[in-house]
Amino acid sequence: RVDLWNASNLKFGDEFLGELRLPLKFLRQSSSYEAWYFLQPRDNGNKSLKPDDLGSLRLNVVYTEDHVFSSDYYSPLRDLLLKSADVEPVSASAAHILGEVCREKQEAAIPLVRLFLHYGRIVPFISAIANAEVKRTQKLFNSRDPNTIFRGNSLTSKCIDETMKLAGMHYLQVTLKPIIDEICQVHKPCEIDPVKLKDGENLENNRENLRQYVDRIFTVITKSGVSCPTVMCDIFFSLRESAAKRFQGDPDVRYTAVSSFIFLRFFAPAILSPNLFQLTPHHPDPQTSRTLTLISKTIQTLGSLSKSKSANFKESYMATFYDYFNEQKYADAVKNFLDLISSSGRRDHKSIEQPILLKEGFMIKRAQGRKRFGMKNFKKRWFRLTNHEFTYQKSKGDHPLCSIPIENILAVERLEEESFKMKNMFQVIQPERRVLYIQANNCVEAKDWIDILTKVSQCNKKRLTVYHPSAYLNGHWLCCKATADNTPGCTPCTGGLPANIQLDIDGDRETERIYSLFNSYMPKLEKMQEACGSKSVYDGPEEEEYSTFIIDDPKETYKTLKLIIEGVGTLEQEHAQYRRDKFKKTKYGSQEHPIGDKSFQTYIRQQSEISAHSI
Repeated sequence: RVDLWNASNLKFGDEFLGELRLPLKFLRQSSSYEAWYFLQPRDNGNKSLKPDDLGSLRLNVVYTEDHVFSSDYYSPLRDLLLKSADVEPVSASAAHILGEVCREKQEAAIPLVRLFLHYGRIVPFISAIANAEVKRTQKLFNSRDPNTIFRGNSLTSKCIDETMKLAGMHYLQVTLKPIIDEICQVHKPCEIDPVKLKDGENLENNRENLRQYVDRIFTVITKSGVSCPTVMCDIFFSLRESAAKRFQGDPDVRYTAVSSFIFLRFFAPAILSPNLFQLTPHHPDPQTSRTLTLISKTIQTLGSLSKSKSANFKESYMATFYDYFNEQKYADAVKNFLDLISSSGRRDHKSIEQPILLKEGFMIKRAQGRKRFGMKNFKKRWFRLTNHEFTYQKSKGDHPLCSIPIENILAVERLEEESFKMKNMFQVIQPERRVLYIQANNCVEAKDWIDILTKVSQCNKKRLTVYHPSAYLNGHWLCCKATADNTPGCTPCTGGLPANIQLDIDGDRETERIYSLFNSYMPKLEKMQEACGSKSVYDGPEEEEYSTFIIDDPKETYKTLKLIIEGVGTLEQEHAQYRRDKFKKTKYGSQEHPIGDKSFQTYIRQQSEISAHSI
């Protein structure tokens, strides 16, 4: 008998993993014996256990196994999925159809988002389905209330949630993890419900503890705009545009469309359950969990920008606590943050939005090459940055003296003090080696300007990889002594921002997952085909069994469904052939079919029946 144990430092001792019993006749053979065995439960010596000796545990276990072929097998289905953003209407696209037939939208969203992220198509796809959802919401409810959009568990909402979870994980780590760790370790009392106060706790002290935590988390969130991943900013820009076009009478819709995701579905859940977002290894203890719940509620309400915030709370103690934050500075901070994270560097010339003001203030600038020498070259100017351009003028409100389009900002870097014997200087590098040298009022302002200018220009295709950290003076670069003013930079540009985190995604595996979903929901695909036919020939009231599907264009949807069913059928034939070949080669006692694994024998029997049926 062989027992297998896992050495454990838990108080319960080592963990029993399983045992196997080997008949001695095998070991008496002269030749060596080698086989794989399936671990079995411990043999209790045939002692029967009474049913009431044990408790009961109900588990819902999902096991998924995908066999992934090489890339070329998936080309037809993958190409069909990737062009979903370009299909008109988007409801007739393969990706949207997957969302329609899956029982849970989340099921479809996970592989779709990973596939589109891998191939760089997530922003156009989410833009297309978000636009369609806004139109549909307006049509269905004849609604002028922007609060009705992106509220349900639609494919759009689930896809954005999944994108934020994948692309925004590092962003959460740098923003929230330090303060979440502190809250979990320090255990300050923060209970503000008078009924739940423990003996010896002071309500006012608890309120102050909680207020300080909320203030600190609110500040780190609203100051984190420059760290928000580019893909998230591009999606928020698209949501903002879509909502603003549809609800032109509401000036706040451009904020609420974005805040409903970044606060309600990203930061608030991460604060509430940090273990689910890899911010803590375990679920927090009850006291810490309660503190995080109270912080999460307050942050969520601060981010919502609703008019009567105290009314958002069912509990009177929360409404009283929220009075601390009923100041305009909090609403302004939220709006500035939302402006920054929804201002895409990818300029859309058809945009209906006015340029978004991101930062402004007085700084000192040096003339851009007109006069080489003398202090008279340095002048105080009012600088203004929007998501379209970077300008300066003599005073606030004057006509701009110079305008640099965002797409012409190739790098923003610090300038070494030796250049002009001046501190807190940075440089904005433009095409043809044209450089604008600027001095900020202090080091904090300089960093803020560098971060925000880098943020809005980081998608520019011609961004530089190298730069000169010093100026070109008296016929040479002070840093590398090169004499030609068009000499390429001598120092690598600083990345500065964790804006584009590389994700480890296997596109073929995700396409295989999508194939498996389509295959398991084949009856629904066929039902949807029937619904398209019914809609095409009969324009009366819809049959109840077809009403669950969104079909805006029956003809286009039918075409796509036909292609999906063909693609899935081809892949299913390949899988059936693979299974037949695999069972022929699999030997009893191999790693794939270990001795004692009854479930595998059942699986083989089922597969052989399926294969016979398909033949």
